[in-house]
Amino acid sequence: MKKPLLFLAALAFFSAPAFSQDVIRLQSCTNDLISKQVDSLKNLYGKDGYVLLKEASISMESEFEMPVIVPLTQGSWYQFVFIGDYTSRLYEVRMYDWQERQVIFRQKRWGEIDGNVIVYSYVPQFSEFHMMKPVQVNKQKKKNLCGYVMLFKRTGADTGSVTPATTSQNP
Repeated sequence: MKKPLLFLAALAFFSAPAFSQDVIRLQSCTNDLISKQVDSLKNLYGKDGYVLLKEASISMESEFEMPVIVPLTQGSWYQFVFIGDYTSRLYEVRMYDWQERQVIFRQKRWGEIDGNVIVYSYVPQFSEFHMMKPVQVNKQKKKNLCGYVMLFKRTGADTGSVTPATTSQNP
């Protein structure tokens, strides 16, 4: 009697991972072209009075969003940057506030000037977490697409008091 119960318990324990959901894990990547673009943008925004708060290189899959959650402070001026793999054909970034309202939508296509780079400014109306969801579409490579995200915050005396404005959703 003990052997069948022990066998069933072991079977249930070892088969449980087969029924579990896949988890998206953040993995870094390297791409020389993206690294050069990152260095240029860091220098540019540093000279304009921005400080880099967060950055990450992320390995992505074609047509799958990679959620990035960041805490933002009301009235502060932020600059978000997403750089996608230069071989992708479409790049999008959507940003949502804590109530899951879409506050930003940006899209670029391959062939546009700086087509693999999406940059936008944002001044949050409330101090809360926001979620940025970059995605890129690549017909040749489905996995191991390199992407890079950066969050800058405006600093210095020239920022003044920024009044949050209603955001528009530009295509």
